[in-house]
Amino acid sequence: MKQPHIVSVRQQPAIADTAIRYFQDKWANPKSLMVYEDCIRHCIGAQVPLPQWYLLFMEDAVIGCAGLITNDFISRMDLYPWLCALYIEPAYRGRAYGALMLARAKTDARAAGYETLYLCTDHTGYYERYGFSYLGQGYHPWGESSRIYAAPL
Repeated sequence: MKQPHIVSVRQQPAIADTAIRYFQDKWANPKSLMVYEDCIRHCIGAQVPLPQWYLLFMEDAVIGCAGLITNDFISRMDLYPWLCALYIEPAYRGRAYGALMLARAKTDARAAGYETLYLCTDHTGYYERYGFSYLGQGYHPWGESSRIYAAPL
């Protein structure tokens, strides 16, 4: 059976354009397209450990993505790093591929010297299965709130 593999844009800059298009397709709106392009392009060659942008491939097809960033547009700027933009294509869900992405982000955050990984979401029940605990509410610049979770590394 074919196994998926995770590629970091920082480790393989040649996938930057693919990553930009994929993240934009899954997470951006017409007014925010430049956010992913600017952030992904500037992560290449950065002298600091963050941000990291990952694609999950099944052979040559992208089937998922995630990011490891300093803040996920949320009020708790005292907390970092943040897992963001975790997405697995619907046809590949239910195979623990999201867990692979979470594990990679945790490994890279730990290697960079961080002790905790954070995320914000409206989902309940999913991230708890992978070591995350509810921390509290956070607030976004556009007026919404999200649940904040933390996982020890």
